[in-house]
Amino acid sequence: MRLHQLRLDYDSEQDRLLLRISTDDGKEVLLWLTRRCVRLLWGLLVDMAQSSPRIALQSNPEARAALLGLEHEQALQGADFSRPYDEIARERPLGAEPLLVARMARTALDGGDQVLSLAPVTGQQIDVTLDDRLLHAFCRLLQKVVSSTDWGLTLSLPHGFVPDSEPVARTIN
Repeated sequence: MRLHQLRLDYDSEQDRLLLRISTDDGKEVLLWLTRRCVRLLWGLLVDMAQSSPRIALQSNPEARAALLGLEHEQALQGADFSRPYDEIARERPLGAEPLLVARMARTALDGGDQVLSLAPVTGQQIDVTLDDRLLHAFCRLLQKVVSSTDWGLTLSLPHGFVPDSEPVARTIN
C-alpha cells in the first residue's frame, strides 16, 4: 500500500489538527495532532530534512541553511497542492474515530527516503514513508495550517528561512 494523499485541517472545536492519510488501496487513517504534538513533530521533520546527505555534509551552518532552503523550494515545485482531497468512502482499518498521536519517531531507509512513525499511547503505529518531495510538502502544509490557529507557534526552517507567501491548498497529492 502506498500513500495517495494527505489532508490537514484545523478543528477549532477540538483545538487540534486532523490529519487524514489515504492510501492507493482505498484505506484511510485519521489522526489528531495536538499543539504539543505539532511542536515536537516540527522538530522531527526539520531533523529529517536536515539529514539529507547533501545538507548533512556541509560543515558551514549558513551553507546548510541555504541548501535546506533551496531543497525545500525545489521539492515544493514538484508537489501537487491543486487537486482536492478525494472525498470517497474508504475503509478505515484503525477505526472511524481519529487516533490521538502521542508518540513519534523517524527511521532512515536506504536510498534516502525516511519513515515517519505516529502512534497513540496504545495501539497500532502508523508508518508514513516520505521522500524529499513529500517531506517538504508536508512541512509546508503543516506551516500553512498552523498559521491559521491561535496556538502562537511559528514553524520555520533553521536560520529563519521563511517560505514564500503564496497560498497553498490543504491537500498533498
